[in-house]
Amino acid sequence: MTAPLLVFGWGNRSRGDDALGPLFVERLRERLGDTSHVDFLDDYQLQVEHALDLVGRERVLFVDASTNSHAAFVVSSIEPHRDATFTTHAVSPAAVLQVFVELNPTTAPPPCTQLAIRGERFELGEAPSEAALRNLEQALSWARDWVR
Repeated sequence: MTAPLLVFGWGNRSRGDDALGPLFVERLRERLGDTSHVDFLDDYQLQVEHALDLVGRERVLFVDASTNSHAAFVVSSIEPHRDATFTTHAVSPAAVLQVFVELNPTTAPPPCTQLAIRGERFELGEAPSEAALRNLEQALSWARDWVR
């Protein structure tokens, strides 16, 4: 059975702070206890096939590491959009949502939110930085309200 909420984090656990998405999913699942109303998914990168994971959802939270913010984390709404990633191997959340719209023309897509957690180091073989782990903790605190 598909849960109404989906938390989807992506990133490479072998590249320092790029692990923030999968770490977020792992730790939120541990902290929530009863997660019957939430499905959790993590992957190395987003792909067009992930549009199928949005079917039947009430809300979706996409989570990834970011280098584009001065804040610990940034929350933004995602709208369907065919961007330059649409035909590449790794796509953006907006492109995944656009694929959903094209596959389901009579069904409105679920509201989607992106949570971008600030990272600093993305070198192969690095562990997540202390600063990124602090940012992760702040993002997890925010997410408890989103899940409710």
